[in-house]
Amino acid sequence: MSASQRLLRMSKQRYALRRAALNTDQRKAGGLQLEITDTHTGRARAVSSLSGGEGFQASLALALGLSDVVQRHAGGIRLDTVFIDEGFGSLDPEALDLALRTLEDLNQGGRLVGLISHLEEVKARIPARLEVTPGPGGSHARFRVS
Repeated sequence: MSASQRLLRMSKQRYALRRAALNTDQRKAGGLQLEITDTHTGRARAVSSLSGGEGFQASLALALGLSDVVQRHAGGIRLDTVFIDEGFGSLDPEALDLALRTLEDLNQGGRLVGLISHLEEVKARIPARLEVTPGPGGSHARFRVS
């Protein structure tokens, strides 16, 4: 699973995604029913048990994994642009670095990666950015290249 491979990389080989055993209660609404395999404990657990930062990594891995699968199976369709809206503030410095490296790799592979963030650490890593500043007469946008 592409998302699982991405999550393993972002979590330093700690977490992997997998489909949970089928829900035996057919009255409950279903879904993708994913769980996390934690290599530190050797056990699977609910995705909802992840911390905020870990949950962000899992969400990012799922989004990127879905993009990978669509490109592989959609007869030549290429998804050239990915937008990530926030969530970076929930990551510790090491996890933030791993997430940004993953996105930088996508960019190096020819994809446009758009990030929406207020964190200085993220801004410092992005050489070309559109900065939006609110003001009393409305917001102002400025394109910067560093």
